[in-house]
Amino acid sequence: MFWLQPFISGFIGWVTTWLAIKMLFHPRDPIRFLGITIQGIFPKRQKQVAEKLGGVVAKELIHFSEIAIQLKDPEMLNSLTPTIEKHLDNFLHVKLKEKLPVISMFVGDSTMQKIKEGMLEEIGLLLPEIIHQYTDSLSKKIDIEKMVTEKVSNFSSDKLEEILQAVMKKEFWFLEVVALVLGLVIGLIQMGLSLL
Repeated sequence: MFWLQPFISGFIGWVTTWLAIKMLFHPRDPIRFLGITIQGIFPKRQKQVAEKLGGVVAKELIHFSEIAIQLKDPEMLNSLTPTIEKHLDNFLHVKLKEKLPVISMFVGDSTMQKIKEGMLEEIGLLLPEIIHQYTDSLSKKIDIEKMVTEKVSNFSSDKLEEILQAVMKKEFWFLEVVALVLGLVIGLIQMGLSLL
């Protein structure tokens, strides 16, 4: 039994850490035991976690001004040109001629091409302003902090545990291993002190 001391200490270290990790999520609902209420930390504090996370996301991670800058980036706008050009071609050569058939009699393809080029140039100047107004309007209408807070608050306890386990699985495993090793070391020290 004496030689089992390090293994017993290691096992105790591992079990207590495993239990502590489980108690982050369980029990999901409060349980009264000997006048004490027991509940997992995350289920108990889900609302506070949601509020803090909402604040962090809104203040530190997502800013409409940065989104607007990305959307107004010339490369981003240039990537839209083929779609706009295709739409203008369809409008000028099909829809406009259907609505105003007389145009096809007086306006040739070269004139239509010049009209399209002028419209593309005008749209290119207009797009950044439209995007700026749109993102500015969105930033006033959408409360990111409130949106994130509500979503996290409404997560089921199972979903919250699933997310946190997925993110921190390696860290939880590492804590369990460290607790096991520390328990073994403490057991060896105790055994060494007993021999003295």
